[in-house]
Amino acid sequence: MKNITIIYWSGTGNTQQMAVAVAEGAKEKGMEVTLKEVANASVQDVLKADAVALGCPSMGCEVLEEAEMEPFVEALEKEDLKGKPMALFGSFDWGDGQWMRDWTDRMEKLGVKLVAEGLTVQNTPDENGIASCKELGSKLADG
Repeated sequence: MKNITIIYWSGTGNTQQMAVAVAEGAKEKGMEVTLKEVANASVQDVLKADAVALGCPSMGCEVLEEAEMEPFVEALEKEDLKGKPMALFGSFDWGDGQWMRDWTDRMEKLGVKLVAEGLTVQNTPDENGIASCKELGSKLADG
């Protein structure tokens, strides 16, 4: 059985809702899923997992959350993640998704295998947003 780890940061709960839905989508495919807030996650969690999803909302001038998620992503950039199946997701309130495009570029430079485009949902995920998150979890399970 594949082990999927989902690591996220959420300030208002929107990205947490997305993380739970991504996990549900992977579980529906029979995967073993570990869901962690980034404060409780380690680089080893990423390295040991068969596939990984990272979630973070847009902050400030469309950047990753700077106290916990950004340092975590910087730590990942020091590791060999070539070929690791990965998905990115997060919520936003304003802007055009530049933070997700930047994050996608960073992960692609590491050689990860993104299973889909970075998934963004404006504010609180509605029924369609939750369905998109579950679909992302399913794609991650398929690797």
